Amino acid sequence: MAKRIDAHHHLWRYTREEFDWIGDKMAEVRRDFLVQDLVPELDRAAVDAAIAVQARRTVQETEWLLKCAAQTDRIAAVVGWLPLDTPGTAAALQPFLASPKFRGAREIAQGQPQGFLLRPAFQQGLSMLTDAGLVYEILIYADQLAEVVELVDRHPHQTFVLDHAAKPHIAAETLQPWREQLGQLAMRSNVACKLSGLVTEADWRNWTPNDLRPYLDACVESFGPDRLMAGSDWPVCLVATDYLRWWQTLDAYFASFSSDEKDRIFGENATRLYQLATT
Repeated sequence: MAKRIDAHHHLWRYTREEFDWIGDKMAEVRRDFLVQDLVPELDRAAVDAAIAVQARRTVQETEWLLKCAAQTDRIAAVVGWLPLDTPGTAAALQPFLASPKFRGAREIAQGQPQGFLLRPAFQQGLSMLTDAGLVYEILIYADQLAEVVELVDRHPHQTFVLDHAAKPHIAAETLQPWREQLGQLAMRSNVACKLSGLVTEADWRNWTPNDLRPYLDACVESFGPDRLMAGSDWPVCLVATDYLRWWQTLDAYFASFSSDEKDRIFGENATRLYQLATT
């Protein structure tokens, strides 16, 4: 059986100032989440390893996540933050190139103005990731998909990973235009998609697997088993589900898929795309 990998989780030392996006309705996650909190969750859900992803726009957090990853083999890779839209990209990137667990970067583009991803400075910074063979993770809202298609077309040799399937409006039961635009993006073969963060786009208290099914169906139809990755978005997901329940939900949805397909979605695709160590 292939390794099971959580392709998307976070770690943090919580402060109200640095995590102002964690509102009053998210009281469950207004605390520290560290390696010692993560590992028991991985064990409970039979997940072998995980990929830590940035939650703050600081290079210092990237450094801290790599220190966390050095504590345990259960953190297989780090996707950090770099100032991709500034002249400081090269200097910020250089120290991380020596770390085998630094496998990509992400910008919180969902909070940026329209056109941010197409700015010349950002394009130049992104090209540095391409040259270094690193992944760029796309964190956007559904209404930014058209802009992302243009971004990807400008960088055909860059590996892109779409976080949280671009956050469709599940609670509102709205499929279009997200579904059509997701399909357009998936026509670009250098883009993969994470099945993470979906439950927090649903009704937190009352969601059922059937609420998620049309959105999971669209992801499968668009990207297929070769470009999908299972992820949790822990601890953010805790506002709507516990860690084990999320993995049980994904397992149930993919129960009818072949063993090879499940191996790809639940681990092999992440291993390939992030160039993870296989021993």
